[in-house]
Amino acid sequence: MTPVLGVDGCPGGWIAVRWAGTVSHHLCRNFAQVMTMDAAVIAVDMPIGFPLGSGRAAEREVRSRLGERQSSVFSVPSRAAVMCTDYRESCAANLAASDPPKKVSKQIFHIFPKMREIDALITPELQSRIAEVHPELAFWAMNGEIPSPLPKKVKGQPHAPGLELRKVLLATAGFPLVDLPSPSYRRADVGTDDLIDACACAWSARRILEGRAVTFPADPPCDARGLRMAISA
Repeated sequence: MTPVLGVDGCPGGWIAVRWAGTVSHHLCRNFAQVMTMDAAVIAVDMPIGFPLGSGRAAEREVRSRLGERQSSVFSVPSRAAVMCTDYRESCAANLAASDPPKKVSKQIFHIFPKMREIDALITPELQSRIAEVHPELAFWAMNGEIPSPLPKKVKGQPHAPGLELRKVLLATAGFPLVDLPSPSYRRADVGTDDLIDACACAWSARRILEGRAVTFPADPPCDARGLRMAISA
C-alpha cells in the first residue's frame, strides 16, 4: 500500500500518522522532519496560503457544512498579520487589511509560528504532495456528510464521548485504528485528540492520493506566493 501521512500540530511539534501496509505514529519536532518521511501525500491540519485581506473562501465553505462544529474552523488572518511576531503588531496589520476591520484572536496568534514554519518550506510545486486538510471536515465526510453531533473538547478538555465517536467513525470508514500502536508521549507534547486528528488527516491523505477527496472551494484561488488556498477531505 502506498504510504500517506496525516499530520496535526501539537505542543511538542507535529504528530504524524503514517498509513502504509501498517500504521504508525511519530512525533516530529519540526515540519522539515515531517517532509523527509516516506509518503506520497502529506495531509496537514494547518493553513497553507494566506490572503491579502482576512478570511478565505476555503473556511467559509467548510464552516457552512459543519453545523455545530464550525467553530473549529477559524478565519485565516492576512499574510501581513501572520508574519508578525508581536501580537499588537499582528492585530494592527489585520485591522488595516480586513474589511470590516478585524483583530487577531490570541488563540490563532499562538499557532502563527507553525503557520509560518510551513509557509517557509512550501512551494506551489510541493502542493502536489502536501495538502491542507481539517479533521472535522474528514469526520463530516466519514459520517455521510453530516457534522459530528458531539464535540471532541469541552471547555478546552478532551471530551471522551466525542473522541470515542470519532474513533468509531475512523474504524467504520476503513482506517485501521485497531492496529495503531499505543502512544507513550507526554501529555504536554501530544494530546489524545491530537493523535485522533492526525489519524483523520491520514484518512484524508489516502482519499487525496486515490482521487476521491472533496475540496473546498472546488476551484481554489491562489495567494500572493501562488499557493492554492483549499481544504480537502
